[in-house]
Order: sequence, then structure tokens, then C-alpha cells
Amino acid sequence: MDIKYLTENTKKAEEFFQHQLSFIISPFELKRMIEHEIDKINIVDVRKYEDYIEGHIPYAIHVPYDSLDEHLIMFEKNKLNIVYCYSQYCALADKTAYEIAKRGYMVMVVNGGFKIWEKMDFETVKVAE
Repeated sequence: MDIKYLTENTKKAEEFFQHQLSFIISPFELKRMIEHEIDKINIVDVRKYEDYIEGHIPYAIHVPYDSLDEHLIMFEKNKLNIVYCYSQYCALADKTAYEIAKRGYMVMVVNGGFKIWEKMDFETVKVAE
């Protein structure tokens, strides 16, 4: 990384991080919203169904990324759609967010995905068999 470039472009960095933070929500912020503003959000898990039933964030609905177009009705235009996938290394939530943002939905992605939610020891829900 070129230090000179970084030094000369602090304004670009500021704009980049401001933009990035506008569309990412931390697990802590999501937990607070679940506790105090659940009626304003729609939580969406885009992982495989097998993983969703093994454990997911409370109130999350399942919309697998590979059948997103068939499940667009599950997203809500009058609520903030909060999308997550496996981990910070998974791009499914970002891809989903991009697709629904193009269609006019408010959307944010959970930073770190389900893996970080679990690591924080926050409540998870399993689907009964």
C-alpha cells in the first residue's frame, strides 16, 4: 500500500467509510433493534435451508439466495430489510442486498454474518423437526 496515496486521499477514505457504514449493521445494533424496534425491521437469512434450521437469528425469515427472485415477496418495502449469511467471508448477503436495493428496498447487511452472531453468544433459534 502506498502511504503517499493514503496521505493525499483522506477525504476519499472518509467518504468510502461513511458510505460503507451506511449499509452495514453490527450484531450489537441488530440485537438492540430486535429488542426495541422489531416492528421496523425484516430480518432475512439467505443461507441454505439446512443451515437455517440448525440455527438462525430470532425473527429471521429464510430466503435462500439461489431462489431470490421467487421469494421477493418476503422482503418489505416499508421496513428495513436486514440481510445476513454465513460469515464475513460470504458474499451472499451483499449480493442479496444489491439485488433488492436495485428494486427499491431499504437494506442493510449484518457485519460478520451468523458466525459472529453466534460468537457473541446471542440467542439463536432452531426449527423443530
